[in-house]
Amino acid sequence: MFASIGSRAAIDKALQRLVARGDLRRLSRGLYDKPRQDPLLGTLWPSVDAIVAALTGKDKLRLQPTGAYAANLLGLSDQVPARVEFLTDGTSRTVKAGPMQIVLKRTTPRQMAAAGRTSGLVIQALRSLGAEHLTPQRMSKLRRTIPAAQRRVLLDDLTLAPGWLQPTLRALAAD
Repeated sequence: MFASIGSRAAIDKALQRLVARGDLRRLSRGLYDKPRQDPLLGTLWPSVDAIVAALTGKDKLRLQPTGAYAANLLGLSDQVPARVEFLTDGTSRTVKAGPMQIVLKRTTPRQMAAAGRTSGLVIQALRSLGAEHLTPQRMSKLRRTIPAAQRRVLLDDLTLAPGWLQPTLRALAAD
């Protein structure tokens, strides 16, 4: 991005000085944040969405939320994890933003086949909850949250879900 301005060594040194002065924060290799101040809360950290947008734009990655974060995005869990996990087709790495960790885990093409679609999010969220926690209340919540047209699309990605989850997805898409 800065290659037209100067040499790599000069750019690295300029970024290093900005970090030392506190004008920038280094979150990860090649990923920086400009700290924002709030009069009440003090220094604010970037949101998960902002970091994900920066990672996907910079490295051209595909990311699929997984675990408790996927369940939280769908409203199936009130838990807001301090460690947010994403499956990726890029390299595995961890980005720390204050108390929060964003973990990118390299996975198989099959796991990434539904990345960026509602079905991918639903499959990952239900997989993380496990069969014993797929209560009627949670399924009802999904029916209210996800429009019927998007629920029917779940059938297109049915083969990407584990066998134990397929009947649940069929029932969710049928309603």
